[in-house]
Amino acid sequence: MTSDAEKQVGDLGFPDMGSGYEVNYTFGRQGPIGVVKETTLAELLQRYADILWDEGRHKYNVKAFIGELDEILLGARFSAFSQELLDGLIGALRKRGNSNATINRKMAALGKLLRKAYKMGDIHNLPEFKRQKEKAGRLRFLEADEEEVLFREIASRSELYLYLSIFLVDTGARLGEAIALKWNDIHEGRATFWVTKSGRSRTVPLTVRAKDALKRVADRSPGPFSRIDQQKYRAVWNAAKVDAGLGNEDDLVPHILRHTCASRLVRGGIDLRRVQMWLGHQTLEMTMRYAHLASHDLDMCVPVLERHLK
Repeated sequence: MTSDAEKQVGDLGFPDMGSGYEVNYTFGRQGPIGVVKETTLAELLQRYADILWDEGRHKYNVKAFIGELDEILLGARFSAFSQELLDGLIGALRKRGNSNATINRKMAALGKLLRKAYKMGDIHNLPEFKRQKEKAGRLRFLEADEEEVLFREIASRSELYLYLSIFLVDTGARLGEAIALKWNDIHEGRATFWVTKSGRSRTVPLTVRAKDALKRVADRSPGPFSRIDQQKYRAVWNAAKVDAGLGNEDDLVPHILRHTCASRLVRGGIDLRRVQMWLGHQTLEMTMRYAHLASHDLDMCVPVLERHLK
């Protein structure tokens, strides 16, 4: 007998989940031979959230994403996550008005959770995740005068947050990377970030200004910024942004310091491959969004075009 929830899932265009609670399967080389019990996204999240994601804003967002997807599925149970089921989720999100960029973020969270579940034998099938094409948005970064007035407002509220802001803009580090930094990660004028979004460590040399910022917080442990609460820092940032006359810009968030670092490197003549290494991007494609700033590289084209005039 089919439950009301299963009927509703079917009405949304999702495949029939089946009415049983167990399914026999054989993986061969891909996994163990045994029995898989049906599960839900909510159960998988509860089981693996603390393993896959560190505490913080990102983990909070992931829980919201997975919770929404589970709600769309009406808490349906499954032992395999089919391509048809994934396509149905994407279609439902698009009907809710989600942009491709938002869908990509939600699918990234879902994909990470399902891969873990597959590896642990909780499900016996994975769909193919394809990134949705995103529109190129305006890339915002701070000019020198904007940085000066914003940092002045931050300093009036907290010197510690000022030193963190300086460190972020001069290293291009993500907020979470800077907070996770330990003192033994800083050696001979270089900082090594071990806790990164890509899972790959990277080391960058420090500017004089960044070194000075670290000296001023030398009494803090176990790292220069490790006891900073991200939400409190964002609250101070938002208040400072308003008093700096930048309060009407929604995209002016702390992550803009990373964009600012990248833009200064590119506009200063650093090639994109080195910028990729500095930022820790997994692919050069991620760094290419800064390519338009390298306009000086095109100056050499003008003499060639004007040659026929001479």
